[in-house]
Amino acid sequence: MRKPYVILIGSASGIGKSTIAAELAKQLNIKHLIESDFIRAVVRGIIGKEYAPALHNSSYEAYKSLRNKSKYDNYDELVSSGFDEHASYVIPALEKVIQRAITDYDDIIIEGVHLVPGLIDIEQFYEDANIYFFILSSDEEAHKERFVKRAIQIHRGGKQLEFFTENRIIHNHLISQAEKFNATIVKTENINNTLSKLLKTIKQTCKTVCLTNSVDELEEVVDIIIKQNNSSITKIVYKLGGFKDSLVKTTNISDSDEATKFIKSINENKDKKEDLNKLYALSKYRKFTICAPDDDSLNNIIEELTKRGFVYNE
Repeated sequence: MRKPYVILIGSASGIGKSTIAAELAKQLNIKHLIESDFIRAVVRGIIGKEYAPALHNSSYEAYKSLRNKSKYDNYDELVSSGFDEHASYVIPALEKVIQRAITDYDDIIIEGVHLVPGLIDIEQFYEDANIYFFILSSDEEAHKERFVKRAIQIHRGGKQLEFFTENRIIHNHLISQAEKFNATIVKTENINNTLSKLLKTIKQTCKTVCLTNSVDELEEVVDIIIKQNNSSITKIVYKLGGFKDSLVKTTNISDSDEATKFIKSINENKDKKEDLNKLYALSKYRKFTICAPDDDSLNNIIEELTKRGFVYNE
């Protein structure tokens, strides 16, 4: 039997994860769609407020129940720490739900603010399921607009609006954790574009290709893969001469803006570029794991890279 899909969609409130998750479930014909808020409600019924005050506060107010608030350097750190403690009570139950779905060979989508990269242990499921972990992002102006609209639509809208600053801190914290623990960050636009990005990642086909480009030619490689063919670089492996073990770098560069930022960070930082040149000098070639939306796109990438003389044939 094929491995079941386990698709996790996290974000701060007001980004649109519930709408996106519902549309994704329709597209993939997945019947199990669970909100982490429902799991939180069950956990609250088991663990009393006196034992877990952060759990019984909203995610954006959990910081109020923290002890020794003075030990945090700033307000962002305080809110983020409270949020993490709040989520930490929900995550073990979420992991049990995932394990049950895998045991029953059921595809499942879980969405919610409690899906925090680095706190939820998804590595334990890699052998038994196709795991996809997305964190949705939005610029502040668009987030505020959606947040206000959402807050007006629910009964506790007034209270929600008071805590946009805290929810924005949670948004930034989730993005930081996603970057640190290699969850896929997807910038939300309209529903169709965001859904297309998620489906592209889920249905993509991948291949490892050995490349001999120089650091100066890296921009051209990135342009071919990401900008011209709407594909991604998920991993780079450096086989270093004289060393037994290879150096593995997980990248998850899939967005044109990310690619531009990546190249700019290299070109504008002389020390970083020099270090990368030294690394390239130690390796005859680099193994790039390239993921494309379909076989035709992947073949086009390899053909173009070969034409430019970047492909190394072992």
